[in-house]
Order: sequence, then C-alpha cells, then structure tokens
Amino acid sequence: MTTPSETIDPDTLPRPALPKASAAPGMSGKQRLALIVLLTASFTLAVDFSILNVALPTIGADVGFSLENLQWIATAFSLCAAGLTLLFGRVADLAGRRKMFLIGMALLGAASLMGGLAVEPTILLIARAGQGVATAMVVPAALSLLLGAFPEGPLRDKALGLNGALMAAGFTTGAILGGLLTDVFSWRLAFFINIPVAVAVLAIAPVVLAESRPNTKTRLDVPGAITVTLGFLALVFGMSNAAEKSWTDPLTLGSLAAAAVLFLAFTAVERRAEFPLVPLTILKRSTVAWGNIAGVLAFVTETSLVFLLTLYLQQVLGYTPLGAGLAFAVLGLGTVLGGILGPKVIARVGNKQAVVYGFLVQAIATASLVMLSNDAAAIALLLVATFVGGVANLVVIVGFMVTATSGLPEGQQGLATGLATMSQQIGITMGIPIMSAIFTARLVSLGSTDAPAVLSGVTLAIWVNASLCLAAALMVALFLKKPVAVQAAGV
Repeated sequence: MTTPSETIDPDTLPRPALPKASAAPGMSGKQRLALIVLLTASFTLAVDFSILNVALPTIGADVGFSLENLQWIATAFSLCAAGLTLLFGRVADLAGRRKMFLIGMALLGAASLMGGLAVEPTILLIARAGQGVATAMVVPAALSLLLGAFPEGPLRDKALGLNGALMAAGFTTGAILGGLLTDVFSWRLAFFINIPVAVAVLAIAPVVLAESRPNTKTRLDVPGAITVTLGFLALVFGMSNAAEKSWTDPLTLGSLAAAAVLFLAFTAVERRAEFPLVPLTILKRSTVAWGNIAGVLAFVTETSLVFLLTLYLQQVLGYTPLGAGLAFAVLGLGTVLGGILGPKVIARVGNKQAVVYGFLVQAIATASLVMLSNDAAAIALLLVATFVGGVANLVVIVGFMVTATSGLPEGQQGLATGLATMSQQIGITMGIPIMSAIFTARLVSLGSTDAPAVLSGVTLAIWVNASLCLAAALMVALFLKKPVAVQAAGV
C-alpha cells in the first residue's frame, strides 16, 4: 500500500522563466530542427485563429456575407477546431502522432488554397472548416511529438514554455498580419501564406520527427469521442445560432440543451471507460480543475476582445484593416511584457494570487472600454486599456500553466500538460462565437447594422467580457485549494 509523500505547495515550487527564442543549451541538432518545425506549425495555427478577423468586413463585401453572418467565417473554423481536438488527439495516439501531424499540415495547405480562391460563401466556409479540422489534427499531435522529442526536465520545460508563449503571441500577430495583408495586398494572402509554411513543414518533418505512439496498450474511446465531439459542436452551433437569430429561438435552446446532455453523457462514459479520453480522477485535484478553468477563461476573454475591437475600429471609427491591425501592436507589446513579468509576479505572490490579481486588472482594463465612442480620440483609451489588459492576461496565462501542471505525481505530468494545452485550444476557439453571439443578438434586437448599433453591440459584449474576468478572479480566489498531498507513483 502506498502512502502519501510530504505535502507540496505549488506556490513554493521553482517558477519557470519565460523561455528565450534561442534553443536551449544541450539540444542536439535534430532536436533544434524538431522544435522549429513543431513551433512553426503551432504558431501558424495560432495566427490562423485571428488573421481573418480584421479582414472580415472586406471579405464579406467581396464574397457576399452580410454583417450578421460574418461570424460564421470564424465559427466554421471554431466548430471543427474545438469539437474535434479530443477525438483527433486520441486517433493520433492510435494511428501515429507524426502521421496525424503530417495529414493535418497537408489538409491545412489544401484548405488554405481553397479559401484563397473562394468566390462564394459556401466555398469559403468549407475552406475554413477544413482549416479547423487541420488544427484539431495538428495541435494535439504536435504537443505529443514535442513531449516525445524532449525528456522531462529543463529542455522540455523550455520547449513547452516557448510553445505556450508563441500560441499567445500568434493570436495578436494574426491580427496585425491580417490587417497588413488585407490593406496593402489582398485578404486572400491571409490564406495563401499558409501554403509555403505547410510545404516546408511537410518536407522537413519526416526527417526530424520520429513516429510516436504510447508505450502502453490503448484503444479509442468511441462513445467518449462521439459524445464530447457532438457536445462541442452543439454548443458552438447553439451560440452561433443565437447570434444569427436569438437566444430564445427553439434551435438555439435545443442545441444548448443537447450540448448539456451530451457533456453529462461524456462524463458518465469517461467514468466507466477502460481507456478514457480524459481521466476524470486528475480533475479531482483543485489545482488541475480550477487552473484549467482559469486558462479557458483567459483565452476566451482576450481573443474575443480582439474580434470585438476589430469591429469597433472598422465599423465605428472607419479604420482600414491595416490601421486596425496596427492598433493591436500595442496589445502585442503588452503580452510580451506580461510574459516577462508573469514568472516574477508568481515568484513574489504565488501562482494563485497571480491569477486572481491578473484577472482583476484585466477586468478593470476591459471594463474601461465601455467608454469607447465614435470620437476618434477614443483610440487613446483603446491603446492604453488593451496594453494593460494584455499584460494582465499573460500573467494569468503563465499562472494558469504553473497551477495546472504543478504539485502532481510524476506519472501525471504529461496528462496535466495535455489538459492545459487543450484548455488553451478550447478557450481560443470558443471566445469569438460567445462574444459574436452577444454582439449580433444586440444588432438583431436593434434592427440595424449602422455605426451606432455596432457600438452598442460591442459595448454590451465588452461588459460581458469584463464580467467573465471578474467572475474568474472570484472563482479562483474562492475555490482553488492547495493540494493536500502528492501520492507516490503508481497511485
């Protein structure tokens, strides 16, 4: 019978420093190339989440989308990326992670070519769905390959830290790059730019990445995969339908109810599954459960705020896509500073307090944006608030990663890291549909899409966004508990 080892408080554990862009000392040449390939793929997919946001009005005019339906360009991506991540993560375990990674990158290149050539809404939506499926294939496979390429220890910690930092930075980079390409060249380049990246990765990856499968016997949890995938699809579709019609529309209510039932069914399935997609025992740990909840909300709030402010800058202030993209450069600087300050804040106050304080500052910065108006001088408020909010958001993200992956038995570290990365993925993909539903529902209620209506919709969604930050701070403060004990290996 195993006995508990001494209690470990994650607040007292050594804090990881933000990794530098250069490869860590001690890496072999093959490891460096593997890291470059995997981080390039992850960064490209993170950019894809936001690269079209600032171009949405232009795309709508060129391809034939109404303002109310623009969010489907983002939602088609989110439906597949969020709904299929867990499924393809397990398929990669069975079929081979390198194989799934390569298939996903090939699909990304093909879907991007289709999107860049699209001349009607249906083709564009199919292309965005293809990019979403590619993301669901590549992200979990890339994480598993990264874990396999680096043994546990400093090298793996640096690689994981750099992966997380680039995912956070990729969203802001996408907004800037999307504006630049749309205004100077064409929004179609936002699709075409993925093609050479995909080709380069496909050429190099087979040489530097070894095939990876789990060492232990496993098989696909088919009932779990079906219930969680359908649950995510129903949830995102319900919110998207609410944006297009209303929150009381029968289809909206039916979809959201179906999502709730499916998630409950997924929980029941996982309790009995021999090889569950998500072992529920690890979620009994307060640090893992509440750390990941904080991570989801951190990505939901900040990524969706970029979407809302893009609409404000272009539809209310009349900015070009390039001008809107450049406005987010300040947010990007804030995220860089937050990444640098995050480990220092954690070292001083602990990871729980860092998450709480970060969310509180982010809530205040976000709430200040409700004072935005049609006055051009309001850009000053936007720049200051997004900078401060970006700093705070990255402090939260660093704190969430430390909280969700610390104080665990060695055998659960890989699972905890996978859950944390999945939380990032879900947060990024769910943010825009949530806030878009609120924004568009406001437009529908006002019966207008003019600048005052857009401002009203953006303001309402910003209130909700700030409230989520505040709620996250309160939940973490009240419910995140220190682990009672770390069990010996094998428990």
